[in-house]
Amino acid sequence: MCKRFGAAYEPPTAGCKVGIALQTRGHQPLNAVRRPAERGACGWFLWWGDTLTENPDFFQPLHVEHLNERCPEIIRYLALPPGWRVQVAPGHEDAWYDAKLLDV
Repeated sequence: MCKRFGAAYEPPTAGCKVGIALQTRGHQPLNAVRRPAERGACGWFLWWGDTLTENPDFFQPLHVEHLNERCPEIIRYLALPPGWRVQVAPGHEDAWYDAKLLDV
């Protein structure tokens, strides 16, 4: 995917965590953003559907190794570096760079 989108290859390190809103599973589309890594997190945040909330409990931590079970459709995008957004739904795929994600 990195080559396809002309992005650097920066896979998450083993044991790092993503933020995932498991309560939104079953909705469409899958949305993902990668911010800079910090405190054991690789910077990825994932949710399904159109609603993203500022509620601090919206995302739960999940080790990247468990994404095969919980969100296998994101695996092929995980090496995209910080600053990338992904949106996936049946018949739809989009990935783009958004420099605003690097503002911490």
